[in-house]
Amino acid sequence: MPGTNLTREEAQQRAKLLTVDSYEVELDLSGAQEGGTYPSVTTVRFQSAEAGAETFIDLVAPAVHEVVLNGKSLDVAEVFRDARIALTHLAAGANELRVVADCAYTNTGEGLHRFVDPVDQQAYLYTQFEVPDARRVFASFEQPDLKATFQFTVTAPEGWTVISNSPTPDAADVKDNVWRFAPTPRISTYITALIAGPYHSVHSSYEGANGQSVPLGIYCRPSLAEFLDADAIFDVTRQGFDWFQEKFAYDYPFAKYDQLFVPEFNAGAMENAGAVTIRDQYVFRSKVTDAAYEGRAETILHELAHMWFGDLVTMEWWNDLWLNESFATYTSVACQASAEGTKWPQAWTTFANSMKTWAYRQDQLPSTHPIMADIRDLDDVLVNFDGITYAKGASVLKQLVAYVGTDAFFKGVQAYFKAHAFGNTRLSDLLGALEETSGRDLTAWSKAWLETAGINVLRPRIETAADGTITAFSVSQEAPALPAGAKGEPTLRPHRIAIGLYDLDAAGKLVRTDRIELDIDGELTEVPELVGRARPAVVLLNDDDLSYAKVRLDEVSLENVTAHLGDFTESLPRALCWASAWDMTRDGELATRDYLALVLSGIGKESDIGVVQSLHRQVKLAVDLYADPAWREQGLATWTEAALKHLRGAEPGSDHQLAWARAFAATARTEGQLTFLAALLDGAAEVEGLVVDTELRWAFLERLVATGVLGDAAIDAELERDRTAAGERHAATARAARPTAEAKAQAWASVVESADLPNAVQEAVIGGFVQTDQRELLAPYTEKFFAVVKDIWDNRSHEIAQQIAVGLYPSLQVSRETLEATDAWLASAEPNAALRRLISESRSGVERALKAQSADAASAS
Repeated sequence: MPGTNLTREEAQQRAKLLTVDSYEVELDLSGAQEGGTYPSVTTVRFQSAEAGAETFIDLVAPAVHEVVLNGKSLDVAEVFRDARIALTHLAAGANELRVVADCAYTNTGEGLHRFVDPVDQQAYLYTQFEVPDARRVFASFEQPDLKATFQFTVTAPEGWTVISNSPTPDAADVKDNVWRFAPTPRISTYITALIAGPYHSVHSSYEGANGQSVPLGIYCRPSLAEFLDADAIFDVTRQGFDWFQEKFAYDYPFAKYDQLFVPEFNAGAMENAGAVTIRDQYVFRSKVTDAAYEGRAETILHELAHMWFGDLVTMEWWNDLWLNESFATYTSVACQASAEGTKWPQAWTTFANSMKTWAYRQDQLPSTHPIMADIRDLDDVLVNFDGITYAKGASVLKQLVAYVGTDAFFKGVQAYFKAHAFGNTRLSDLLGALEETSGRDLTAWSKAWLETAGINVLRPRIETAADGTITAFSVSQEAPALPAGAKGEPTLRPHRIAIGLYDLDAAGKLVRTDRIELDIDGELTEVPELVGRARPAVVLLNDDDLSYAKVRLDEVSLENVTAHLGDFTESLPRALCWASAWDMTRDGELATRDYLALVLSGIGKESDIGVVQSLHRQVKLAVDLYADPAWREQGLATWTEAALKHLRGAEPGSDHQLAWARAFAATARTEGQLTFLAALLDGAAEVEGLVVDTELRWAFLERLVATGVLGDAAIDAELERDRTAAGERHAATARAARPTAEAKAQAWASVVESADLPNAVQEAVIGGFVQTDQRELLAPYTEKFFAVVKDIWDNRSHEIAQQIAVGLYPSLQVSRETLEATDAWLASAEPNAALRRLISESRSGVERALKAQSADAASAS
């Protein structure tokens, strides 16, 4: 029984048989305000390579009323089961299929999501189809290589706007609330889209240098309209248009470009052709730091890059999902860093500090896999939107650019777009284009980097004379054993790296005095260029972050970095050293208490607010999970006191002040600290320049509730002040965070024993339920988790089940008993590969925490 799965072999067989020409989809959404189901009528025209052949079309629907193939009605009870409609006796050449069904609105962020705004009580709809969820809205051949044109006709309630991939019809052309869209170009099912509701909109255009004019639209709910900074969003969008069209030498391929900020979105955004959906938390209701604006800009540029790489040219099968996402990630950051007039020239610092640390973490899990993963079926791909697919792949593309040269890389990309426009490709198509423009054979590079798993470690080997002159210099490369359970063998790889030499200047700043770029390969690479030179204060391998590898410092460099990490004049080398220290802490090579000391010695000099906020998260995680439990409270006290000191000492109204306010709120613990936090909340105390606005109020309140200072009455009062969807989510988090057995039982029941919560509210409840200060309260839920997780996985939608499987795993119960309980469950429950992967990843986190706790305890003795 296939259920809702689809194997690669089935997709290949269907692609050999079929060529899909067009879809006509009619949806009646006039009852959307009430919810339930809606009529869906699909007419598909396709070609069959064989007479009498059989295949199937995909559909997830509560009811199918009619299936008509080439004018013949089929018995629905006979042909519809397991999310498939069987099609037999196909005609050679042209075929026409008509399917009439009732499809369901969802509250899970999959298919056609329905949300009711508590501010205006109006329903808002949007679709999310990646990976296999167009079939929840209309009958479709749900695989990326069966492209077609799509023509949507939508009946909507009075006063609504409907947006799709094609331009929105003029109001004069909308009769009886029926919106008829022109056919799209040939695209894949997963990037089609419909967004409907009484959305607020702002419109402009992009005017290209060649006379091209692209209509631009930005949409959000009216309740967020006062916060929508449309001009800033348009500015980033136009910057992307300019940069991508120059680099790709291919005009934007669709008729318009809308960006729709939608509620309860599971991901950051989705690259629907010409109608990008973005989570509406990116419409900032309260003050945020520049790092948040930078993150939003990267998301905007990432989705815009997909219009070419992913939408214009699309992967044949999900094996190349990594290339789709990695290309968009690499080019979005490159655009941020180098586009004319950019506000974020330090974007590669952010990439090194956030994306690459995500990749390094993912690559050390038992689920590590080659960048080009072996995607056997839809279950595989659904859990493969990970740090390897996005961040490691983008890191490797950055190295590839250094390896072949920037000009050759983009010339190859230009040839690739021209050759495969509106078609489907494999990795070999892109590599072939790059080989032609660069003159390099990429076969060995591809095998080493894309077809193997794991991470390398680079270390400098330096010998010096008595006067400090370097007498020998080499770079050693290690390939650590892959984690237990991972497939493959450790691999040494070719790396293109830079070596940076840094010395202290008269002002006590670490400045780069020289840089050498070279290829390294094998276990040891000699660097004769550095022999005979004076030993610098710091030798930094992989300077400028060209390659993907864990980097270690030699003893002298480590001493100088420990004393002067905040004194680098540039942000990127600081970020690389911070990342190396964090990785050493996770590996148990640097004790948690020593990592805390290092951060406290340098964070006050760190100017990059994104790095500061990352350090806040990492320190909190390290002390909560990696510290010796006997020392943990002392570490938390030290960190909280430091956070309060930095809050009071930060420049009034600055990003750093806001970041430190949040860091303090996340960990305030003593009676005095909590009293001060409560006073900030009610206005009895002030910190000059700190505006305690809506989001900051909730941050303060949630901590005060979690520590038992405030309770239900305070939550109700705050929700009355903020009667919005975001306010309801915050209130759900706060209620789940209450430090009582009754509150935990209520939260658990709402998530596990009921399937009623929308995706975003469920996420909020789980976030409140798991409190690091409440380990004892949560301990009984370890056994309960393993008793229910498989049943939840088998019976809930993927997004909902994954939230529970990951979010409620007992990660805070760092003990040998948790590992044993996990192992016993893995041995007896027989989970499918996707669920086994998620649970194994969480188990690995507990195992790593145990190792780090042991290292921290050993350092004390």
